Amino acid sequence: MPESVQYELAEGVATITLARPDAMNSLTVETKTELREAVERARDDTTVRAVVLTGQGRAFCAGQDLREHAANLEADLGLAGTLEHHYDPIVLALSRMPKPVVAAVNGVAAGAGLSFAMACDLRIASEKASFATAFTRIGLVPDSGMSWTLQRLVGRARALELLLLAEPVRASEALELGLVNRVVPADELDAAARELAVRLAAGPTLAYGAVKAAVEFASATDLRGALAKEAELQASCAATTDHQNATKAFLRKEQPVFEAR
Repeated sequence: MPESVQYELAEGVATITLARPDAMNSLTVETKTELREAVERARDDTTVRAVVLTGQGRAFCAGQDLREHAANLEADLGLAGTLEHHYDPIVLALSRMPKPVVAAVNGVAAGAGLSFAMACDLRIASEKASFATAFTRIGLVPDSGMSWTLQRLVGRARALELLLLAEPVRASEALELGLVNRVVPADELDAAARELAVRLAAGPTLAYGAVKAAVEFASATDLRGALAKEAELQASCAATTDHQNATKAFLRKEQPVFEAR
């Protein structure tokens, strides 16, 4: 049986691809397990300097496989622990990964699929992509961090609208809302995502990781706390060889080379 998640590493970029196109890359236990393993593999591999998350076919990820979910309900298993064992660890691994993560949204991103995209640092969408919160359509609340990430991207009022009405959002509207960073023609998506990821991989990945840590910390504290965290992280970055070499390169009017040390 072919793997439902593919993993490829080249030029310091790990590309993780959901590979169930006939099922719109919906998430079974097998797929969720493989996706968690792939994301954690990229996180822990020091040769990986940036990550791209994408999907095959006409969907990025349509969320939970409802056939499997219905079978669990029939067997009185409820959610079968999938939030604790699958969704939440995947979201945390994406959002806290100490290197940049790009979501290349090629098509439908719904439910937990949208949550995964929002857990990434940057989102490039095909002009054919669409986005839907989906949960209330089957009588559920958002999970996989959506209640936290969505309002931080689009604001509380629009987040409530998207969550309560669960209406699909086209790529152009998603760009206006701030849900995605860029929209490109469908046939240019892979190249655009790859170009951005390679650019990030060549950059100061230690500083990128510190930026992510600073922003996450600041989202749940006051200004004084944010200042203290910035000072801590800045001291850590200032002690790196990357910073010292980049400073010297700047003075010599040369391009710095970052080595993550």
